[in-house]
Amino acid sequence: MTGANAAHIGANAPTVKPRPAFAQTDLVALSRYFSLLMMRNITSDGYVIEDPASPGVFSAPGCVIAAPSYPANTPGVDQDYVFNWVRDGAITAIEIALAGLLPVPGGVLPSLVDYVNFAALCQANAKNSDTVTLGHACFTITGEVRPWSEQNDGPAIQSIAIMTLFDQLDGATQTIAKQLVEANLSYLLEVYQNKTTNLWEEYEGYSFFARAVQLRFFREISTNTIGIAVPAGVADAISWLESQLATHWNGQLYVSILDAAEQAGYDANIDIVSSVCYGGIEPTDTKLLATAAILRRQWADPSSSNYYPVNGADAAKGLGPLFGRYPGDHYDGDVAAPVAGGHPWALCTANFAEFQYRLANTIEASGALPLDQFSEPFFAELGLGASSSPADASAALRASSDAMLRAIVYHSDHYELSEQFDGTVGYEKSVRNLTWSYASFLSAVRARAAAPAAKSKPRNSRGPKS
Repeated sequence: MTGANAAHIGANAPTVKPRPAFAQTDLVALSRYFSLLMMRNITSDGYVIEDPASPGVFSAPGCVIAAPSYPANTPGVDQDYVFNWVRDGAITAIEIALAGLLPVPGGVLPSLVDYVNFAALCQANAKNSDTVTLGHACFTITGEVRPWSEQNDGPAIQSIAIMTLFDQLDGATQTIAKQLVEANLSYLLEVYQNKTTNLWEEYEGYSFFARAVQLRFFREISTNTIGIAVPAGVADAISWLESQLATHWNGQLYVSILDAAEQAGYDANIDIVSSVCYGGIEPTDTKLLATAAILRRQWADPSSSNYYPVNGADAAKGLGPLFGRYPGDHYDGDVAAPVAGGHPWALCTANFAEFQYRLANTIEASGALPLDQFSEPFFAELGLGASSSPADASAALRASSDAMLRAIVYHSDHYELSEQFDGTVGYEKSVRNLTWSYASFLSAVRARAAAPAAKSKPRNSRGPKS
């Protein structure tokens, strides 16, 4: 310590933290760090957590908790997120499978083996229950049924995750995985035409998001390579869901949920864009682009009654905008003290960025903009139109999405991601270290890095039939 200034040592040191250099941070490099933060919320036989509401009760391996946040450790938040949601767990498992993690000898990834076994435990407990279905959405850290709603996107996206990770399992776990998917398939063929609780767990009706995820699952199972027999009803389910998704168009946007007594201000809803990330909706669907234009304006246009002031401050820095769930939102982690208008969410913003990256890749691969009377406002907001080249459009879309991801980084708490950001000042709020926040950022960065050729392979998904 020769030459050190004694006034700046120990207790006398200034209380200054190093500042994350968000503008210089490489998004791909940062995503690897986010992957590690996400993995903190996934249990194993060696990494065990205790249920904060039930001392002495410990997690089973493979539980993906929504967040390590509960009222006693998160002031101002009255919600307990130390539970396993089927949807959140599946979205997380997809990111683990695609993260390029080093397997153990034999090509097996232990965290995915644990995930499949925990999912099978939850499914078995749902089967043995007299009160829930295989669409039950939420389980305890031991895999027991937690009183909650039935959400039929869950079995679909869980099955998509299992098909994605299947090759990283050992033989015995692959057998369990196939049985899990077969049970989900049988269940979904019985209920896909029914109402279900929607993505935000607020209303029961015909959910665009649930239908889109089911559509993707049925399409993927119809050409699966993991040895699952395809029932005759799958083709009919695909056709029916395509036609029903088209009925969500109201002339201006895709409506989030039909035949539900939802509150005013539920559209435009970000779950429509999330259906590109997790469901069978193509980013080139021009009616989806019309909806996306409205989503952006309602939170980024200062003349909008739903404007987030933080987006104005961010725009001056070349960042954003940040996106919320829907304009009439009031949830900020504290149900007892609703806030009119809600706040932007990290995962909603990352989903919008991913949608635009996917659109950029498709435009670059096809050499054409999906431009018509519906999509024109979306492209116009980016300074694009009939005279724009595919290269210009792709560059503009990617730059726009980069600014959104960098806004997430800028408002993070030294790179840790909560569920939401304050819509006025931008500070993080609601539950801390939300697993889905990390997973959505990882998914967006994967889409950002995807080679256009990989996006030009023929797919069955064309969006809703008109």
